Amino acid sequence: MLNTFTSYQLITKDINKSIDRIEQQPTVDRDTKYYLANITKVKSIDDFVNNDRLFKYAMKAYGLEDMAYAKAFMVKALKEGVTNPSSFANKLTDKRYAQFVSAFNFAANGADATIYNKAQQLVTKNYAIQAQIAGLDPKSDYVKGETTYYLANITKVKSVDDLMSNSRLYTYALAAYGLDSATEDKTLIKQVLQGGVRDPNSVANKQKNPAYAALASAFNFEQYGENATTIVPAQQPTVDKYMRQSLEEDAGNTNEGVRLALYFQRKAPDITSWYDVLADTALASVVRTALGLPDSFATADIDKQAQLFEQKLDISDFTDPVKLGKFLTRFTSMYEINNPTSTAVTSVSVLFAQPVTAGISTDLMMAMQKLKF
Repeated sequence: MLNTFTSYQLITKDINKSIDRIEQQPTVDRDTKYYLANITKVKSIDDFVNNDRLFKYAMKAYGLEDMAYAKAFMVKALKEGVTNPSSFANKLTDKRYAQFVSAFNFAANGADATIYNKAQQLVTKNYAIQAQIAGLDPKSDYVKGETTYYLANITKVKSVDDLMSNSRLYTYALAAYGLDSATEDKTLIKQVLQGGVRDPNSVANKQKNPAYAALASAFNFEQYGENATTIVPAQQPTVDKYMRQSLEEDAGNTNEGVRLALYFQRKAPDITSWYDVLADTALASVVRTALGLPDSFATADIDKQAQLFEQKLDISDFTDPVKLGKFLTRFTSMYEINNPTSTAVTSVSVLFAQPVTAGISTDLMMAMQKLKF
């Protein structure tokens, strides 16, 4: 059996290839085809939760598979949505619920929840509102004509330059957010669109007028690239999440340490404080293992745990792929020491001792494992 470090490295060396292997599994393939063929037919919360196959697929995609039985709980979360900070989903400590409700946002988008794309439905809705504010009838031939043209062409837009080079689409997009294309600084608009909204210090987020951040959020090229004008959270993004969950689950069937490492790698970019880590038992377990702390440390005062983590690690390193890679190398190595995959190698000294004259070096053993794989 491959050790924890080697298994993790082999999977992450070409993560897309690893996910492709999962996609080709017959059960996964069947369930995904069914999901994509039927999710767009869902027009209400009842439609959603009453179709067990669709609902369980979606719940697994967001790591909530164990809660698929709690339909009344999920219905409450879906009904209240995420617009109000005090909504049920937003008040839950586990952020996965709010992410799930945001993807299947029936509260805000109604029957369009499973086909909703901000650059399409949201922008046209805002355009009609802005037209009315400007004294135009939203049902007038002019507004209808501009909207028809916009919807017919916006899905062809694959970049910021594509949007800005089509004056009719560009004018429509800005007007939807109360911005005048004739007077707005194009350099600023380009920076707003390129920077997105994920970074609190992005150009859009630093503007006093919230319309710029709203524009960047609707045309989120920074996050979604060429798919910004077509992406629908309830469709392909949910499938992508399902595949990643399935990859981690598959790895865990052989080695739980690999599953933990893959999970931490996926969650790392969203970690903003040590309390985020401590609120997630899997993340906290990875950090304790990497630092060589016993499981009993989890019973210590929560503030003391956070303080020690902060002393030992720089949380900003988790957003740096290279530093994150080094951290997970340490974790997988420490996990292997604590949970050896081979009974033939159980001593820590073997990992660090110099190779003897007669025998096989650690490097050669690693190479042989890879060849066997």
